[in-house]
Amino acid sequence: MVIKLCPKLILEGTRLTGKTDLALALNENPRIVGVRKYRYHSPIISAEWNGFVKKTHGSSLIDFEPKYEMQAIEAYRTWLRLFELYRYYSWIIDRFHISTQMWQATYRGVRYKFGWLESRLAALGFRLIFCWRHPDSFAEARRQRLKISSNPSQYDDLTIFIQDQQTMEKLIESSIIPKLVVDVTECSVEDQVGYIADWLEATGGLNPVESPSSPKSVLRPVRRSLEPAKVS
Repeated sequence: MVIKLCPKLILEGTRLTGKTDLALALNENPRIVGVRKYRYHSPIISAEWNGFVKKTHGSSLIDFEPKYEMQAIEAYRTWLRLFELYRYYSWIIDRFHISTQMWQATYRGVRYKFGWLESRLAALGFRLIFCWRHPDSFAEARRQRLKISSNPSQYDDLTIFIQDQQTMEKLIESSIIPKLVVDVTECSVEDQVGYIADWLEATGGLNPVESPSSPKSVLRPVRRSLEPAKVS
């Protein structure tokens, strides 16, 4: 009998942590999405999508301008309702509301409360995957990224990434969604996928009917503590 797997994962973390590569790998791994004999549509979505303006670069669900605030909140409500309607399907999200909270608080001084969103995401069985990198390793990550980047200047100041990561740590810790911290510093994408798959299998995160019935029920995996992010 074929068992339908319906993982619902939100990948969070600052830039240079390999979230997109991990999202793509998760969406192809049989332990996460099941064995596939042929390729078909399986959604990966992102709050980084720029759809509010015609320009190539512009407001997204993360860095929207004040005039797009209502559109952004409505977009979150629309995504949430779609997840509820399609609860028996896999969803992998490459950055979502945690990134919005971090960016808006840091760069606009606006603090958005997403308790209404998190309670319903948790009830659906969503899990948070926090991609964390040791502060000392951002320089090497930048060197690798510059080999393919079309906008290298955005990586000039690494203190921005380290500070953003510190803010995200606090937001992740306060979230009611079950969470897992993945140290990507020296861990291959393949190993990261295996680590996440082990956790999902052990905690019932691959099928929504096995998810906690209470939105406030938080599953915390055994892991080593995060090292303090220090700027040298």
